[in-house]
Amino acid sequence: MSIISYSIFRYLGTGQSLASLHFSFLIGKSTASVIIRETCVAIWNALHAAVMGQPQKEQWQEMADVFMQTCQFPNCAGAIDGKHIRIKKPVRTGSQFYNYKKYFSFVLFAMCDANYSFRYIDVGSYGSRSDSAVFAHSEFGKLLHDKALDLPENTALPGTTSPAMPFVFVADEAFALGENLMRPYSSRGLSLARRVFNYRLTRARRVVECAFGILANKWRFLHTPIHLKLETAISAVKAACVLHNFVRARDGFNFEDSLTHSLHSHRPSVVRGHRQGAAVREQFTAYFMSPHGALPWQLDSI
Repeated sequence: MSIISYSIFRYLGTGQSLASLHFSFLIGKSTASVIIRETCVAIWNALHAAVMGQPQKEQWQEMADVFMQTCQFPNCAGAIDGKHIRIKKPVRTGSQFYNYKKYFSFVLFAMCDANYSFRYIDVGSYGSRSDSAVFAHSEFGKLLHDKALDLPENTALPGTTSPAMPFVFVADEAFALGENLMRPYSSRGLSLARRVFNYRLTRARRVVECAFGILANKWRFLHTPIHLKLETAISAVKAACVLHNFVRARDGFNFEDSLTHSLHSHRPSVVRGHRQGAAVREQFTAYFMSPHGALPWQLDSI
């Protein structure tokens, strides 16, 4: 491995400062920054299509099958969430990157499958934005809104013949409820059936939290503020995400690495869904209480 390759992976894997790279490899700090930017762009360009290409209908179905097998949530195509990536204040940006936790950050929005691999990412939105705003302006959010994701046709839930249910993505309360986007019920005064739905949704949604944990604990530069120019920091995070998928496919993962991470979630915002989304959620709620959809342990877990 060349000194250049070793230095970039040393940075991504440890979060070592540019000054430390300067003394370790006898290269200037500005040179180290250029190496990081150019190498991360090259990694993204080389791996993105291979490990994070847009799924086709058959792949969406396979992803939903894995969610059903591992999380027992039918017709689930993926889990979505957003995380703050801590950075130094970008020049001439005012408070755009200043988030509610009172530090500067940009947002890593991701959709992942049940194998803890990222299938879509959007990196670089202002830290002051809410998850729902980042989602709405992301390529993935626009494709979902325009029904351009090539999802499988609506199908009945396992053990039933009707109604035909859409394929959905699961998210937390920061996202708006929609026909293809399920979020939990508000926690106030919930019926037993709605508490069961929230539990079942959380079982599926946790995979994206685990994916973030694996990412941050493998590429430890995410544990500390990134002291790079904004464009370079964004390129580094994008490179880490495709490397995450590459290593995940090659080596698997250590589940303990997914339990803790230093990435912070967005503060939940008040967002409203629409009636069609509410009707789909009610159908899932009824199914999870039915003989075909209930889990033996679900009432003991809520």
